[in-house]
Amino acid sequence: MKMNNMMKQAQKMQSQMMQIQEKLAEETVEGASGGGMVKVTTTGQGNIVEIKIDPEVIKPEDAEILEDLVLVAVNDSIEKSRELANSRMGMFTNALSSLGL
Repeated sequence: MKMNNMMKQAQKMQSQMMQIQEKLAEETVEGASGGGMVKVTTTGQGNIVEIKIDPEVIKPEDAEILEDLVLVAVNDSIEKSRELANSRMGMFTNALSSLGL
């Protein structure tokens, strides 16, 4: 009987995890660099959906600076996306551990 309850709990948790994954696809975070001159929007699943660049930094002679700003903003956005996913999924990791799974 105890095993049956554990299986039901695991199935319920799996369903909840799938719902969270679906919601993460809809949630977004924004990374930025250069004081907000470059902004990158990423979903909770880590997909980059938008890059905004302030026209002020689009100068041919500053191409390297712009490349660096984009790189920093992308990495910032991806890190925030991971943090969002970890915060949403953390409760399930803890629950699975307590079940011994």
